[in-house]
Amino acid sequence: MKNYIEKIKTESLDPEAECSGSGPLLQFASAEMILKHCQANSLWPMTFGIACCAIEMMSVGMARFDISRYGSEVFRPSPRQSDVMIVAGTVNKKMAEIVVTLYEQMPEPKWVIAMGNCAISGGPFAIEENYAVIEGVDKLIPVDVYVPGCPPRPEALLEAFFKLQEKITGKRHPFPQNKHPELS
Repeated sequence: MKNYIEKIKTESLDPEAECSGSGPLLQFASAEMILKHCQANSLWPMTFGIACCAIEMMSVGMARFDISRYGSEVFRPSPRQSDVMIVAGTVNKKMAEIVVTLYEQMPEPKWVIAMGNCAISGGPFAIEENYAVIEGVDKLIPVDVYVPGCPPRPEALLEAFFKLQEKITGKRHPFPQNKHPELS
């Protein structure tokens, strides 16, 4: 971190870097890093479940798995109050427009988790005779993390939140709740 701060200081004192026109006039690397850590530790998922995977999504909020340890306990009832959409279940063609509308109503930055085989690829319903199933929610909206399984365990959804935190901050546990042993 110290090396990075020194690099920014030397670049800001370089008169040629100022004339090049590349990048913003002021850089706030420390403020951006703090903002990203705050975002990663306060992800608010939307209360949105389509099928049986939603039961596993609800169990993540219970005492046994306790997603609140990681700052995501607030399942919001409105897309305007949430920043994570968990698509848990089969998306049909009738539901596709609603999924896209809910995604568009979410404020930036926003992330999407596709939970279960049905949301990822249509699952066991993706057969030729079943023409109404969308074979993957990523055909409708951009997906950040995929959680496979039928239905996936609650631990898998917790792992998806860890992957999302890692995507936002670049670290596995930005603010660890417990002291994790250092890997050698």
